[in-house]
Amino acid sequence: MVIILKSRNINEGAKKLLQKIKDLGLETSVIEGESKTIIGIVGDTSKLDPSKLEANKEVEKVMYIQEPYKKANRFFHPEDTIVDINGVKIGGKKIALIAGPCSVESKEQIEEIASEVKLHSAGILRGGAFKPRTSPYSFQGMELEGLELLKSAREKTGMPIVTEIMSTSMIEKFVEDVDIIQVGARNMQNFDLLKELGKIDKPILLKRGLSATIEELLMSAEYIMAGGNNNVILCERGIRTYENYTRNTLDLSAIPAIKKLSHLPIIVDPSHAAGKAWMVEPLSKAAIAVGADGLIIEVHNDPANALCDGQQSIKPEEFKNLVEELKIIANAVGREI
Repeated sequence: MVIILKSRNINEGAKKLLQKIKDLGLETSVIEGESKTIIGIVGDTSKLDPSKLEANKEVEKVMYIQEPYKKANRFFHPEDTIVDINGVKIGGKKIALIAGPCSVESKEQIEEIASEVKLHSAGILRGGAFKPRTSPYSFQGMELEGLELLKSAREKTGMPIVTEIMSTSMIEKFVEDVDIIQVGARNMQNFDLLKELGKIDKPILLKRGLSATIEELLMSAEYIMAGGNNNVILCERGIRTYENYTRNTLDLSAIPAIKKLSHLPIIVDPSHAAGKAWMVEPLSKAAIAVGADGLIIEVHNDPANALCDGQQSIKPEEFKNLVEELKIIANAVGREI
């Protein structure tokens, strides 16, 4: 349920209304916008009588949210959420660029790539330390050693780092060492993990599951937000369809759809979507054109010899050229890089 107040500010009358709602055991969230203030209510709203609420002189309108996700719903929070990571913002006018290798392979590799992508407008460094792989025989990442190398690259470049978490047992370590915690596609519906991530104060990059619907993605975000962590960034990385020419099928329509349904920022991963390096450029351009708040791109200094996903990684020079072209598209749709 959403209550739209007549006043832009929370006055004494509105405070009394809030307290009455809380006394019924319901959770409230106040969103103060530029033109109006909204009270979002989560819980058993059958305890509330809409007609009595609208009779309150402070209330302009009462609305029910039909969708099962509440806190992630745009009705609950009409204005776009902007997630701030040490001064780098995801959401808003500026498009965020996240770049780096699929996997951390060595100190020299990650630091070299970090320096290159930062030089070409990337604000956040990505790199896998723990790698969930389809085959148990594939490279699984350098794990804790890889995490230390990511931290070293952050110290050298000043770039925030994002890497994927695999289990609840690593949450304390990730809270201490990582700037954005990534939940990969295979863990999007790992509800025990999502619940625990809801208890921390750390940005979460939530990737869409292999065959997840938009509603399922938003419900996973809801699990995190229900725990109190509202710093959620969504990521469209392609879904599994009948097509097998590409690694996945990038669902560009999900971007405007999610923008309509939710206030959360959404970025696009063109590398995992296509699985082909030559497709990263056109898909990145399309993503910006349809309204994505950022891109997460795999960049490797030697893709042919990469230990993981070299076929979908572009070289630093290619990243540089891509960014220059993306700036033109961003400007055309009223954004900037």
